[in-house]
Amino acid sequence: MTVDTPYASVRRADDTDRQAVSDVLTEAFTNDPLVRWLFPDAGRRGRLQAHHHRSLLARPAAEAYLAGHREGASIWLILAAGRTPHEEHPDASGAGRETAFGEDGARLTALGRALASRHPDREPHLYLPCMGVVSERQGTGLGSAMLRHRLERADADGLAAYLEASSPRSHALYLRHGFEDLGEPVRVADGPPLWPMWRPPRR
Repeated sequence: MTVDTPYASVRRADDTDRQAVSDVLTEAFTNDPLVRWLFPDAGRRGRLQAHHHRSLLARPAAEAYLAGHREGASIWLILAAGRTPHEEHPDASGAGRETAFGEDGARLTALGRALASRHPDREPHLYLPCMGVVSERQGTGLGSAMLRHRLERADADGLAAYLEASSPRSHALYLRHGFEDLGEPVRVADGPPLWPMWRPPRR
């Protein structure tokens, strides 16, 4: 279904859109502080990002969305009570990451463990592992449109939502949409902070 907002149209992505979703997110996060820390080699960064996005899109619980003219994209996971995305992921323990990500696999594994220890699992919820807008359209409302689109349905279904903001700018955006900080930021070694954030459903 496509929903038109004052800012942009937002629609659920299908299997034919997977490459577009990955391309948008790869471009949007190329200079993100966390992505630069995870994948410091700029020459390999895009390929490794795309591999990560494909693994998210392959999960049975994944929903992907596109906004505008394929200028914004988001991936959400629907998680049952007692489950975290790290348990859902076959590489949660780090197995296989060294093969796929080479020397960057150790940073991914350390980050995954740190995030897993903070991920709330007491109730069913939506998890937003990534949402991004291509650089030339950032600040134009596409991110807000994608959030409103999915959160309105989450509210109707009585579902909470959780995420980790990876920059001060995204942290501020999520605060405006009802998310609240859930404890102190997560830090791994010399990596940038990530802000765990929780949003209860609005009735």
